[in-house]
Amino acid sequence: MSLSPRDPLVVVRVVGDVVDPFMRLISLDVTYGQRQITNGIDLRSSQVLNKPTVEIGGDDLRNFYTLVMVDPDVPSPSNPYLREYLHWLVTDIPATTGTAFGNELVYYENPCPTSGIHRVALILFRQIGRQTVYAPQWRQRFNTREFSEIYNLGLPVAAVYLNCQ
Repeated sequence: MSLSPRDPLVVVRVVGDVVDPFMRLISLDVTYGQRQITNGIDLRSSQVLNKPTVEIGGDDLRNFYTLVMVDPDVPSPSNPYLREYLHWLVTDIPATTGTAFGNELVYYENPCPTSGIHRVALILFRQIGRQTVYAPQWRQRFNTREFSEIYNLGLPVAAVYLNCQ
């Protein structure tokens, strides 16, 4: 069963603008400093300077995951013609661990919106195997759906978003 129409990811169109409807299959815990990220939390760019701590669930260390962090509201929420901007990409994250155990293919670049309040989505995909995902050539105009298709990642297994200004 996919996400409810009242799920925050659906309401703010992360599901729709960035990814297709999916089912949450695994836990995704994201923390900036001492702040646990829940859908829709508001953070200033000064609060997201350093990469977050990300922990994922699961029960089998032989399963690997890819974390994508994007801003779909570039350059502004009212005119996102440069959608999406890739802020971070970590692959080969073993289940039950976190990004510290993965392979950072695109280093963390903190969100710093210049116009309006931007949605920043962290999206988790299950990989078909280890070392099967590679870095894109650019951050600008990244497309999460296409990326998922190219690397046979399928639909997300978890996601969370924050608002940043």
